[in-house]
Amino acid sequence: MLCRGVSDAIGAMTLAVAPALPLAAQAFDDSKYPDFSGQWRRPPGIGIQWDQTKPRGRPQQPPLTPEYQAIFEASMADQEAGGQGLDGPSRCAPFGLPRIMTVVFPMEIVITPAVTHILFDYALPRRIYTDGREFPPEIEPSFYGYSIGKWIDENRDGRYDVLEIETRGFKGPRSYEASGLPLHSDNESVIRERIYVDNAVADTLHDEITVMDHALTRPWTITKTYKRDHNPIWFQMNCSEDNHHVYIGKEDYFISGDDFLMPAKKDQAPPDLRYFKQIRK
Repeated sequence: MLCRGVSDAIGAMTLAVAPALPLAAQAFDDSKYPDFSGQWRRPPGIGIQWDQTKPRGRPQQPPLTPEYQAIFEASMADQEAGGQGLDGPSRCAPFGLPRIMTVVFPMEIVITPAVTHILFDYALPRRIYTDGREFPPEIEPSFYGYSIGKWIDENRDGRYDVLEIETRGFKGPRSYEASGLPLHSDNESVIRERIYVDNAVADTLHDEITVMDHALTRPWTITKTYKRDHNPIWFQMNCSEDNHHVYIGKEDYFISGDDFLMPAKKDQAPPDLRYFKQIRK
C-alpha cells in the first residue's frame, strides 16, 4: 500500500495477526509498486471538461454517431435555455465512469495486494481488482462498472510502472462532462485505462483513457493529468447537502433562496400538482 500512513497501519495489523495468516497472505512488497501516494488534483487552470486540452461542449469534438450528436446538441440547447440537459450529477446522480476520473475534487490511490482503491471525497470509492481474476459471466450493473487491473513492468527494472485497467458492466445514464456529452443508453461501454507516474515531470500522474461505446464512431482516447500534493487537507463534499436543483417528471426546476420552487427556464410551466390540494389565497 503506497499511502504511507495507511501503509504503516496495515503493516502493524498484519504483524498482529501473522500467526493466523498463511505465508502467502503476508507477502506484499510495496517496493515493487509505483508511488501513487498523496493527494491527486487537476492541474492549475484545468477545468472539469472531459478532454483537458479542449474547452467543454462542442469544442471537445467527440466522435459521436449522428444519433448521439443530436442527443448531445439537445442537451446543450436545454442548458442554454436554463435547464440541466443530460448532466445527471447536477441532480446528485452518480458521476459514473469514465467521468469520475475528471477528479472534480481530489482523489487518493491506495494499493493493496488484490485490489487498488481510488478514493474520492465526493463519491463512493472505486475498486480495481488486481488478483488475476477474469470477468464474471454475469455482472451486476453499476455506475463505475466492474474493473479488472493488471500491473505492468514496462522498463523491466523489477518495479511496476503502469496499472492497466479494463472496465465493463455499466448502468446509466452516464455522461463525460457537465455539457451532457452522452454515452450510449445500452451501457455496453468498454473502458480501458493506463495509469502511470510521469518520470520526466515531478509529482505528475497520467490516466490514458480509451472509451469504446456504441454512441461513438470509433474508440475515443484522451489523457487526464493530475498533480500531487504531499501534505493534503481533505474535505468531504456531499452533493445533496445544498443542491437547489429539482428534477420533476422531465423538467428541471430550482429552489429559490427563500425555499420556494421556481422555474429554471423562461415561461416554464409548473409541475403537475394533481396530488396536492389546491388552496386559493
